[in-house]
Amino acid sequence: MPRALWKGAISFGLIHIPVDLYSAENSHQLDLDMLDKHDFSPIGYKRVNKVTGKEVEFKDIVKGYEFEDNQYVVLSEEDIKRANPEATQTINIMAFIEAAEISPVYYEQPYYLTPSKGGDKVYSLLRETLKKSKKIAIAQLVIRVKQHLAALIPINDMIVLIILRYADEIRTMKDYKLPDAKSSKNAVSAKEVQMAMSLVEGMTEKWNPENYKDTYRDDIMSLIEKRIKSKQTKVLDESKVEGPAPASNIVDIMALLKQSIEAKTGRDKTNTSKASGSKPTDIKSAVKSARSKSAGTKPVAKPAGKATAKPKPVTKSRKVA
Repeated sequence: MPRALWKGAISFGLIHIPVDLYSAENSHQLDLDMLDKHDFSPIGYKRVNKVTGKEVEFKDIVKGYEFEDNQYVVLSEEDIKRANPEATQTINIMAFIEAAEISPVYYEQPYYLTPSKGGDKVYSLLRETLKKSKKIAIAQLVIRVKQHLAALIPINDMIVLIILRYADEIRTMKDYKLPDAKSSKNAVSAKEVQMAMSLVEGMTEKWNPENYKDTYRDDIMSLIEKRIKSKQTKVLDESKVEGPAPASNIVDIMALLKQSIEAKTGRDKTNTSKASGSKPTDIKSAVKSARSKSAGTKPVAKPAGKATAKPKPVTKSRKVA
């Protein structure tokens, strides 16, 4: 059983629900140590007294607020809790809203809420009320001296608490240069949208998170294992790696759409005739292949000089109507 990160209660009107808070994340980050490139010795972290230069043990570290230069008000963990006991020990529900009203940019980190001793009945009451109303609860709670905004969402038998970002923590989209839909240069035709919609329909499937894996981590581990087998454990490869060339213009995008839709059509026909023994075409693979071909095709300049000049032979690209 994981260790609870926070213990307190959900305040729901006059209802008090004792709960424990657990992290819902199970991180699988690649654990890479920092090394000195000259002798590959590990680089460590130390908490050092800036005046004496000596290392300070964790048990001797306290928190303080600097109100003037080098003048601090020192606060213990108990002082912080005493400042507002209700805020530090309560998930205070302030409103109930429709889940669709919250933009995804506000969601930050998930936690699991479980009932503490004596809280099973009221926990079930809140969970079933949220399910039946098809709403989520908006609340505030304090974790590590910061008050967070949060959403309480029923998922199966669990109430999941997701930390939300405050409005002033989200940068306004007005600060960024975006394509104007009304501009003739960026406007898309109904046919282009229809083609894109056909591709979307062809790639639509039910959400199954088990279908998606961190393949990049596997690639890094494969490289590490290869280096170990070849005994190249302390070799630095600092050569630059060039990424794929971006699509040059809208014609490339349209070509990709058409090839992708054609690949889907071919796959559908193959599925209806399995007796032939041919392997169905995977639309995602077709998109990747078409993108690679498109990235490798450079635009050809018009021949200079008189109209009678013989142009260089050019491979014609298929136009999209």
